[in-house]
Amino acid sequence: MRPLTEEETRIFFEKLFKYIGENIKLLIDRPDGTYCFRLHRDRVYYVSETIMKLACNVARENIVSFGTCFGKFTKTKKFRLHITALDYLAPYAKYKIWLKPNAEQQFLYGNHVMKSGLGRITESTPQYQGVVVYSMNDLPLGFGVSAKSTQDCRSADPMTIVAFHQSDVGEYIRSEEMLT
Repeated sequence: MRPLTEEETRIFFEKLFKYIGENIKLLIDRPDGTYCFRLHRDRVYYVSETIMKLACNVARENIVSFGTCFGKFTKTKKFRLHITALDYLAPYAKYKIWLKPNAEQQFLYGNHVMKSGLGRITESTPQYQGVVVYSMNDLPLGFGVSAKSTQDCRSADPMTIVAFHQSDVGEYIRSEEMLT
């Protein structure tokens, strides 16, 4: 368990910025205390400073997890967000996509979002921007990357991919052993 290096912080915040923009500072300076990001076994954890201080009393090899895992660094030093970060990303998301009820199941199985399953999209969403995917009942289902801008979606064919799948709540079942 250690603080992120400058390069790791830059890579991590660039990924978070794609989804929540300037709202990153709202994650760190919260009214209920100060939170920080720590690296442990190539995974980035979001943890309150009080819990982090308590975790310092335990040997590193004995710590399995602490706080909320936001994702992990790959061997090539790229950062991959985990679905466990969804509860913290969803309230601050700049760009959102809502799915029709018949498309929710396909997204939860790991498929991309088609135009035919698109219920709504945030106005002025640019292409290749991080988006949080919601059901029509405003329940966050996962996140992905917009394949088309809002303008392009209006004139797209119904079978065109409008958002690339990155992670969804179905991963809790499909990839249970990798999330810890």
